[in-house]
Amino acid sequence: MPIAPEHRDLYQAFLDQGLDTWLARLPDQLARGLDRQRYGDLPAWEKAVAKLPALPADRRVELNADTVSVDMDLNDSRRRQCQALLGKLAPWRKGPYRLGGITIDTEWRSDWKWQRLAPHLAPLNERRVLDVGGGNGYHAWRMAGQGADFVLVIDPSPRFFWQFRAVRHFVGDADGGRTNFLPVGIEAVPESLGVFDTVFSMGVLYHRPSPLEHIQQLKEALRPGGELVLETLVVEGDATTVLLPGSRYAAMPNVYFLPSSAALCQWLERCGLINVRVVDEAITTTQEQRATEWMTFQSLADFLDPDDPTRTREGYPAPRRAVIIANRPR
Repeated sequence: MPIAPEHRDLYQAFLDQGLDTWLARLPDQLARGLDRQRYGDLPAWEKAVAKLPALPADRRVELNADTVSVDMDLNDSRRRQCQALLGKLAPWRKGPYRLGGITIDTEWRSDWKWQRLAPHLAPLNERRVLDVGGGNGYHAWRMAGQGADFVLVIDPSPRFFWQFRAVRHFVGDADGGRTNFLPVGIEAVPESLGVFDTVFSMGVLYHRPSPLEHIQQLKEALRPGGELVLETLVVEGDATTVLLPGSRYAAMPNVYFLPSSAALCQWLERCGLINVRVVDEAITTTQEQRATEWMTFQSLADFLDPDDPTRTREGYPAPRRAVIIANRPR
């Protein structure tokens, strides 16, 4: 079966990284993750990216800044064409980006999260990194910008895949092909892979009905001594405090366990991780997550109690997020 042009760099990266076991599974995983019968809007996203015009070779790419940017000289007509096509991929949730003079003001100020956690990371230079549930790849570009040798985003959303491909169109090969995207969930990662130096899971754990299983899957993807960066919703309390919301939390239907930071640290230790530490805990504000012209649907402000913004509209504590870092034993 011929390899589609948008997947050639992914296959080559897996070959270069010696991921032979996983490489054999790629055709099936890509076919399922980008199945047009499952995702009716997928052809429109693919078409939008395919229509992006050829861009000047002379471009200035900045991956290690709050706004992932690609500056180049585009005339007004071509810029309007790019903006219209990028708009067809909306909603854009993670960013911000500036591509060819077009600023994509995303729902999340994802740079704020990166600012909070980056000082606590083991240096990413020359590391192999897995970003689980990485959305359209904003944080992955930042990881590449800090010198990571290989970054793999996995996220089952085909919309995010095509947003990533759109950004790739602008970035070109400025990252040396070190940043890649596979449209799958954590279940697609081969068991006991044990190759990644750093594994990120940000905004995923509370969507998992079996959180300890998720932690084990993350641990098994790490090499001995590797670093896990786990960011998730938490509540205030001691090591015994865990909230299991009803049918919805902040309007989200698929939210399960919200532990306290202390309880979460205990979970990680029970899963065999060491050096477990909380490096950040903060309330999510309506300045960090909000509706924009690139994400026009309801956002955080709509999900809080209008009379008491410290509570969700269901009556639960407002979103609070913590970043926990731990290591797999050697």
